[in-house]
Amino acid sequence: MRRACRGADIRSSKLPALVALIGVLLLASACATPIGVSLSRPEEIHRAVTRSVLTNGKPSAATEQFLHRLGLAERFDEDPAATLAEMRGQGTGLSRDRLFALAELSFIYAQRENRQDHYLAAAVYAYAFLFRKDGAVDDPLDSRTRLAADLYNFGLGLALAQPSAPAATDGRPMVAGRTAAETKAIEVILTDRTLTLPFGLLELHGESADRMWGGLSMKRFVSVGEFSIRGLRNRYRQPGIGVALAAEVSQDGSGHEVEIARKYIPKRVKVPVTAFVRLENVVQGIADGRLRGRLELYPSDEASTVEVEGRKLPLEQEFSAVLAYVLEGAPVWDTELGSFLAPRDRGSGMNLAMLHPYRPGRVPVVLVHGTASSPARWADMINELANDPLLQGRIQFWLFTYSTSNPILLSASELRHALLEIVKHLDPDGRDPALRRMVVIGHSQGGMLTRLMVTESGDRFWHNVSTVPFSEIKGPPETLALFRDGMFFEPVPSVKRVVFIATPHRGSFRVSSLVLDLVRRVVTLPADLGKGVKDLATQNPDLAAASRAVNNMPTAVDNMRPGNGFVRTLAASPIAPGVTAHSIIAVLGEGPVSGKTDGVVAYESAHLDGVESEKIVRSPHSCQAEPDTILEVRRILLEHLRSN
Repeated sequence: MRRACRGADIRSSKLPALVALIGVLLLASACATPIGVSLSRPEEIHRAVTRSVLTNGKPSAATEQFLHRLGLAERFDEDPAATLAEMRGQGTGLSRDRLFALAELSFIYAQRENRQDHYLAAAVYAYAFLFRKDGAVDDPLDSRTRLAADLYNFGLGLALAQPSAPAATDGRPMVAGRTAAETKAIEVILTDRTLTLPFGLLELHGESADRMWGGLSMKRFVSVGEFSIRGLRNRYRQPGIGVALAAEVSQDGSGHEVEIARKYIPKRVKVPVTAFVRLENVVQGIADGRLRGRLELYPSDEASTVEVEGRKLPLEQEFSAVLAYVLEGAPVWDTELGSFLAPRDRGSGMNLAMLHPYRPGRVPVVLVHGTASSPARWADMINELANDPLLQGRIQFWLFTYSTSNPILLSASELRHALLEIVKHLDPDGRDPALRRMVVIGHSQGGMLTRLMVTESGDRFWHNVSTVPFSEIKGPPETLALFRDGMFFEPVPSVKRVVFIATPHRGSFRVSSLVLDLVRRVVTLPADLGKGVKDLATQNPDLAAASRAVNNMPTAVDNMRPGNGFVRTLAASPIAPGVTAHSIIAVLGEGPVSGKTDGVVAYESAHLDGVESEKIVRSPHSCQAEPDTILEVRRILLEHLRSN
């Protein structure tokens, strides 16, 4: 009896644990069956179904599915090269599903092992997926189509990269360049050559004519699709087909176009260009291992589409990335304060620059920067407006740069001379009416220069210096010409519209006696200007103002002091008939604008009666990159293009 009871006690002690175990199993089976669903957030689902080698370095859902169907998922992880060879087989009868999987898996393997032959294979398979001639109708909603285009673009660019370049941290080929950005850039070699594929050869050839850009030869191509950019509000990219590049240009050679380029196109300019390799009979080429490709180059300001197998497709273009690349480490940033403190002599260096070769039929938009600034400060405005679909192909940006501590009249005479000269050089026969419908936009001091382009000054500025008629002044011819250009202004005939941005028409309240004293201590004015003033003072003893100016020559800061004779004279000078003027005025704070400033210029100084429009922008003085400023400039340009 005692033994039986003890057994019963043991069984009764195990019973609660058994019940608990059964409960846990039943609960687990009720919560998660071997196959089932669970609720997830939309972004989690989207992330899972859209992942790819280009988002997280792993196969997309479509490729992973294809590998599982063939039972090759684990084998690819263990031996990717052999798996890719098995998937290709004899290269015949490859379905679109197989071509896509081959493209993505080749790219994955190329990234792991830094294999340019497999980058090229990825591009070839992707091309075949996109353009094979088998009568199949493409599904416009197939997410693989966009991914295949990107695999072609990136794969081709990396396959054509400089093979001797040092490797980056992720194993990709890189090239040492001339700036910090270029040391991280991928230089793409676009020469006729034979490239190796894992299963054969690709013979690449192109036409030398494709390398021309407005009469200039393009050279040294850098891939920009992988650049991250900073400093611009928006990155404008046209998704399409091809490798987005930045090309340098050579100004060697002869002819009118090359001469114009040397004079107006900076050597550092980069051309947004797309490289496309057109593969001949790609399906057969994959099968027999012998492919031929034609290399085609398309500058973005000349073409935005390409026709492939009867389909018109957009070209991959990266305007913003190229713009940021040009400005990365550019000397222009260093010249802002340097040019103010030590101005260059008159006529030295390029002062009117074109971003592209002259295009007849496009209205020039001339941008004039302000004090201690540079053309680089217009980058956001150029980035926005050059990529505006209503303005593209209808305007061309020109940039004026000058020494911003020079007397304003001297800088304005340089701008006037540059505008008159460029029209004469570009269109001496007067065949392009768009060239004679210029819009000049000036910020701050640049607005004062802009106003002098549309002003009939008479002898008012000269009278601030002397009551002696200028015709009676003695001096060397070059000195007299210098002062004649800087004292007597007539409207530039080609300028039909002007925009003043934060312009101190009546001076800047920030120009105090302390500021003037500091500026005079640190600024060195051009030697030729000082010599000219001394010449006049020496040969014209009665010219009292010139004699005083020898030791107290006015800078631009002097000119912008409220009450200065130059400011009073300019403010009283009317804008020429037939010219449309607009004001964009920056103001800090909300509410009424009367009595407010932008921190540098008071509203009352920036305001002009009689302008076509006045736009108030709630911003500090440097407002060129403000969205409200850019939108107003866009509105003005569209109005200008609609007008006769």
